[in-house]
Amino acid sequence: MDVTGYLALSRIDALTRGLEVTANNLANSSTDGFKEQRVLFSDYLSRQHGDHLVNGEKVLTYNQDRSTYMDTLQGELRQTGNPLDLAINGAGYFAVRTQQGIRLTRNGQFHRSENGTLVDSSGNALLDDQRRPITLTPDDQVLPLGIGSDGIISTEKGDIARLGLATVDNPNTLHAEGNHLFSPANENDLRPVPTQEIRQGMLESSNVNAVEETTTMIKTQREYDLNFQLLQTEFTRRLNAIDKIATEVTT
Repeated sequence: MDVTGYLALSRIDALTRGLEVTANNLANSSTDGFKEQRVLFSDYLSRQHGDHLVNGEKVLTYNQDRSTYMDTLQGELRQTGNPLDLAINGAGYFAVRTQQGIRLTRNGQFHRSENGTLVDSSGNALLDDQRRPITLTPDDQVLPLGIGSDGIISTEKGDIARLGLATVDNPNTLHAEGNHLFSPANENDLRPVPTQEIRQGMLESSNVNAVEETTTMIKTQREYDLNFQLLQTEFTRRLNAIDKIATEVTT
């Protein structure tokens, strides 16, 4: 394969990754707490050597898929009326305990398990500021539950626990697990959020702009098709050249 083919393939590889990320963003545009992903590309410069090269051929530019990072922009908060639906207005994440350890989430859709523990949609226990599961006693379960903006959970009988919001210094070190969980590189990297504002009876929507993502997908698909056509054209040109040489040799 010649240089044209390698350049086109490097771009096709990058565009394929971009399409995958955009498609995943669109699929989760209605997933509460979802944070859209972005792909970071860079150019790899390959310097060519030789007296026969013209200026434009001395440096070849290949595309590289460097990383995928998370857009932490807060999504819209919407009213649900469910007392166990919680939204964070500002920085931080809810902390839940999974079988793999502590995970973070912005999806505040919780409910009571059979034993009174507050859990997410996957059954992971919501943690307090001491990283302990928040469990309601049988008496508390029959009383109206209040959750203040400071994260204190209480009933008319008194305080029960305080939500333990957590974060990390660099959100881009968080690894997405599924559609709403994030795992830290190390649990020791977790730190409490000093000031928090909790909204009871609300949920944070996905921060994906479906219109923008659709436009991005169309543009990326068009560029992908153009590069693929270039690759096919170059392949046909080389094949015709080989056939022509073979014909001349036989005659």
